[in-house]
Amino acid sequence: MITIYHNNRCGKSRSAVCILEEQQQSFKTIEYLKQTPSVEEIKLILKKLNIAPHDLIRTKEPIYIELYKGKNLSDAEWIQAMHEHPILIERPIVINGDKAVIARPPEKVLDIL
Repeated sequence: MITIYHNNRCGKSRSAVCILEEQQQSFKTIEYLKQTPSVEEIKLILKKLNIAPHDLIRTKEPIYIELYKGKNLSDAEWIQAMHEHPILIERPIVINGDKAVIARPPEKVLDIL
């Protein structure tokens, strides 16, 4: 089952959903701002993406600039920050089994179908 971590206010996220629908893929949507991923979920996502925690951070978000810009946090601290402030998580994230992509541009979703 394909899973998309989605923010409906994000155009790229909405476009990724459209691509999944056009490809006639069944998928589960997680509105991660309403259903905050646990620390363990974030770790699993990072493992599937094969990236460091800071690479999943939206560095232009006001909360990042206010609380985290210029700080040298450990991986565990970045993961905790994403759990506490899910708006920091880059989107959309699409997971298909053990594969995942940050769908920026949205067409990257095609890489894991």
